[in-house]
Amino acid sequence: MSNKILIILIGVVMVLMLGLGGGLFMMWNKLSAMETRTQSAAENAEQGDQDSSVPVEKLLGPIFSLDTFIVNLADKGGKRYLRMTIDLELDSEELESEVKKRLPQVRDSILTILPTKRFDDISSAKGKTALRDQMLERINGLMARGKVTNIYFKEFVVQ
Repeated sequence: MSNKILIILIGVVMVLMLGLGGGLFMMWNKLSAMETRTQSAAENAEQGDQDSSVPVEKLLGPIFSLDTFIVNLADKGGKRYLRMTIDLELDSEELESEVKKRLPQVRDSILTILPTKRFDDISSAKGKTALRDQMLERINGLMARGKVTNIYFKEFVVQ
């Protein structure tokens, strides 16, 4: 009887050792693959910086974050609402002070657009792009010294 228990115990230990070894092997492969990708991405970025006449830092302007918007959508029955958080990309640092001064107007212009949208209008990528363009046009109409170059959706939830 004790020989059977000893054989079973040795078998269980061997299975655990093989499982542990296999797991470590898989993890080692994934880490080395990630390291290789990171190194090649860094090399590509260095080559891209050398080839490009525009520095990478100049490609993205200053970012101004807005608070979350929650609005009812214009669907029949009014059962759906949109929760959206966005960032504004500005063309210059000086524009940030103007956006802060005009923040009530910026929020109001967005809040007058969003409730007019139906779920079908904003559920596709094309609809989100049209919404972004409409908001950009409205916000830039308020600005005197610069413009908002892009709007980034940080959160876009329809329920």
